[in-house]
Amino acid sequence: MTLNYFELSEFDSPDLPNSGVNMDSGFLSKLEIAREYAAIPFIITSGYRSQDHNAKVGGVPGSSHTKGYAADIAVKSSRDRYIIIKALIDAGFNRIGVAESFIHVDNDPNKSGDVIWTY
Repeated sequence: MTLNYFELSEFDSPDLPNSGVNMDSGFLSKLEIAREYAAIPFIITSGYRSQDHNAKVGGVPGSSHTKGYAADIAVKSSRDRYIIIKALIDAGFNRIGVAESFIHVDNDPNKSGDVIWTY
């Protein structure tokens, strides 16, 4: 898959080099669209996670990160938060988690859609 805005290595689990290849191609395609809409950089702080890394960071069992359906995007201002969330929704994402310093997005087909939550 050719990505215009990201390198697969940005999605690697820190304990598993080259694991970004485990990201779902449909997820990455939508994220590319969202990045295009936003017209600001998306800094990926967490993409694919091995089971060990997910446990180490306190991720929930069955995390969408461990299936390649999720990413966390760094956020530095309320304006960027708005731009990123709007772009994600416009690109068709409907599972978004909002924290002080990041936005979680996933398209896990085994989880309920049309949700936004806070951390």
